[in-house]
Amino acid sequence: MSVTAAQGFTAAGIAAGIKENGDPDLALVVNNGPRLAAAGVFTSNRVKAAPVLWSEQVLRGAAVGAVVLNSGGANACTGPKGFQDTHATAEKVAAALGGDANAGEVAVASTGLIGILLPMDKLLPGIDTAVAALSPDGGEDAAVAIKTTDSVHKTATVSQDGWTVGGMAKGAGMLAPGLATMLVVVTTDADVDSATLDKALRAATRTTFDRVDSDGCMSTNDTVLLLASGASGLVPGYEDFAEAVRTVCDDLARQLIGDAEGASKEIRVEVVGAASEEDAVEVGRSIARNNLLKCAIHGEDPNWGRVLSAIGTTRAAFDPDRLNVAINGVWVCRNGSVGEDRDLVSMKGREVRITADLSSGTETAVIWTNDLTAEYVHENSAYSS
Repeated sequence: MSVTAAQGFTAAGIAAGIKENGDPDLALVVNNGPRLAAAGVFTSNRVKAAPVLWSEQVLRGAAVGAVVLNSGGANACTGPKGFQDTHATAEKVAAALGGDANAGEVAVASTGLIGILLPMDKLLPGIDTAVAALSPDGGEDAAVAIKTTDSVHKTATVSQDGWTVGGMAKGAGMLAPGLATMLVVVTTDADVDSATLDKALRAATRTTFDRVDSDGCMSTNDTVLLLASGASGLVPGYEDFAEAVRTVCDDLARQLIGDAEGASKEIRVEVVGAASEEDAVEVGRSIARNNLLKCAIHGEDPNWGRVLSAIGTTRAAFDPDRLNVAINGVWVCRNGSVGEDRDLVSMKGREVRITADLSSGTETAVIWTNDLTAEYVHENSAYSS
C-alpha cells in the first residue's frame, strides 16, 4: 500500500485535468498523527522550482501534516507567480482538510514541463476531490498520480516488530545525484522525532538515491520527504530504523534505474580499491556518465578501454599501470593493459556489472546507471520534458 502501509496515513490520487490526456495527475498524502515529524532533502541544483523553495521553508518547522504532489507541470522557472501558486496550493490543502491544518505544514512537490505555469483553475478544485478521496488504501493511487514518463508506478515497504516504513517514488529521466534525484515520499508509523528522521534520511539517500545516475541530468524539482506519524506507539532503535529507511530507499532507487527512459541495460558500477570513499564515488560517477561506454554496453560490447578513459578524467588516486577492470566477472583489463579474453564476457542479460579496481586502498562505492539507446534520444526529442 505504498505510503499508506504505515498506520496514521491516508492518501489519494486523482485526475484533476492538469495532464491533457486525462491521466491521474494529483496526489495527496496526509499524516493523521499523533506525531507530525518530518525531514526532507532536495535538489542541489542552483535553479530550484517554486515547490522546492516552499517545501524547504516548511521543513524548517520540522512538522508536515500533508504533502500535495502534481504531475503534468514542474512549476519551475515560473517567477513570483509560480511561488504564489505554490503558496495558494498549500493554503487550499489546509483549508480543505480543515481542523488544525495550516499551510505552513503542507509540503508541495511538482513534476513535469519546466517553464510553464500550472493550471490553477484545475489544480485547486482537484484538491477538494483528492481530500474527498483520502483513504488508508489510497497509497497506490497516489503513486500512479505522480508518474510522468514513468512506465510503472514505484512503491516499497518494510515492516518489523509492529512498525512499518513505506514509500512511493517517481522518476525515469533527469536522474543524477544531488541529495535527491526525483519525487519521493516515505512514511513511517514509528514514534520518531524529526532530528532522528533527518539523520536516517540523509544516511539513506547518500548511498541510494545519490548513487543513481541515469543520464547525468539534475532536475530542478528533486524532493525526498520522510514523515512519521507515531501511530504505532513504538520507538525502534536507531540502527533498526535507519536500516529500514535505507532498504525502502534502495528498493525505490533500483526501481528508478529499472524504469529509466529507453534503457535496455541496468549497469552496476562498483569501484573497489579506492584510497577514499570520495575517490570511489567520483570514479564510479565518471564511468556511469561516459556516453561512449553507455553506447558500448547497449551494443553488448565489453569495451574496457572506455572505462579506463573515464577513470582517467578524475582526481582520484591511482596508478594507471595498476588499474583492473572486470565486466560481468571477467577481468578484461589487468594492470592497465589487456587481461582475459573479452570474448568470454556475456552481456545478454538485462544487468551488466562493471568492477573497477584502483589498487590504491580499501574503500568502495556502487553507482547504478543504464545504457544509452536510440529510444532514449527519441523519447527526449519527441516529448517536452
